Amino acid sequence: MRSALIVWGGWNGHDPEECAAIYRRWLHEDGFSVRVETDPEVFADPSIHDLSLIIPCTTMSKIERPAAENLAKAIESGVGMGGHHGTMNDAFHDSPVYQFITGGQWVAHPGNIIDYTVDVVKPDDPIMHGISSFPYTSEQYYMHVDPANEVLATTTFTGDHAPWINGVVMPVVWKKMYGQGRVFYSALGHRAAEFDNPNMATILRRGINWAARPEA
Repeated sequence: MRSALIVWGGWNGHDPEECAAIYRRWLHEDGFSVRVETDPEVFADPSIHDLSLIIPCTTMSKIERPAAENLAKAIESGVGMGGHHGTMNDAFHDSPVYQFITGGQWVAHPGNIIDYTVDVVKPDDPIMHGISSFPYTSEQYYMHVDPANEVLATTTFTGDHAPWINGVVMPVVWKKMYGQGRVFYSALGHRAAEFDNPNMATILRRGINWAARPEA
């Protein structure tokens, strides 16, 4: 049986406990055994190297260097990682190795909650299968991103809220490798209610399943 670890906490504005509960339900339905923790220091535990999947669900927060380094070694050896929005990529700001794993770091959401479009750029990828570009209402994340990411969907900034970024095309969904580990990220999902959006939920659920280490 595939095994997963969900670690939730940090800033409550991203509904970490509620989102962790949704992840837990999905993973149980998809055949995982699931462990849920609230302290990032669990990433220092050597047993995480035996997992199939890790889902960080904690905004901001801090991680000590030994825990971050052990997490990086676990992913590099083949453990998968997946997650969404700020609960994965607005986390552990003072840990470059964590950002190296995830492939991006949130820096702004001009205009806060706004209407924008998610443009599917790899419709043939299994994660995006059957999903066309769609309108979305949430924070439109402006991010610093790893050029090695395999981008599956983007969003384009209008400049209405920050004129100097007019026309910037920003990755919003991607996957990548970190050593032998698969990493998936979606910037969608500011609040738990957004999991009710079928496009958002389908992409995220497929993405975390893709990220999980394949069964031997």
